[in-house]
Amino acid sequence: MKTFRLIVARDLHAAWASAGLWLPVAFLLLVASLYPFAIGPDTALLARTGGGMLWIAALLASLLPIDRLIAPDRDSGVLDQLSLRGVGEETIIIAKLVAHWLGFGPPLMLATLPAAALLKLDGATIILLEAGLLIGTPALAALALLVATLTAGLRSSGALAGLLALPLAVPLLIFGAGTLGDGSGAALKWLGAASLLLVALTPIAGGAAIRAGRE
Repeated sequence: MKTFRLIVARDLHAAWASAGLWLPVAFLLLVASLYPFAIGPDTALLARTGGGMLWIAALLASLLPIDRLIAPDRDSGVLDQLSLRGVGEETIIIAKLVAHWLGFGPPLMLATLPAAALLKLDGATIILLEAGLLIGTPALAALALLVATLTAGLRSSGALAGLLALPLAVPLLIFGAGTLGDGSGAALKWLGAASLLLVALTPIAGGAAIRAGRE
């Protein structure tokens, strides 16, 4: 457990030192600021489409730090040292998933509040949006980490990671945007099921990918 906490703290510190904690927040706010310039100042149109746009921005923001999630530790030998000390690859992935979500999910949910104000979303929509992000951001973090393990060590891994992650994220985007309309209860349940599945599978698949890359 001590090693687990050290990995989480180390990854959070590395994200803070590299400004990685602020990058998704700045990206979300920038997209929310530019969106009204693209579709015009129609308040009703902004309120009707803004929630879905924020889900797209959250998805893209989750992909920004993919390059630093696994590859630096793999290239510097940190993953090998942890393995030699008896730390399982699955434990490493779970610790990195916790660190990635802590550095990405809660800050993004806080940034959604001023972004929702810019897009003229009403209070009920903001509550549904925050509930969906609370359930969906662990899945977005897990998906980013899983793709990072699969592409670590490959050429042009950043572009390849985006191509792999975006199709896999489509169900999350559908369920997440569905939470903002009629039948939001069913969409929240599907979003929760997808989130649990991704969070459960990522340590297994990610650990196997790290071992395969070592051989």
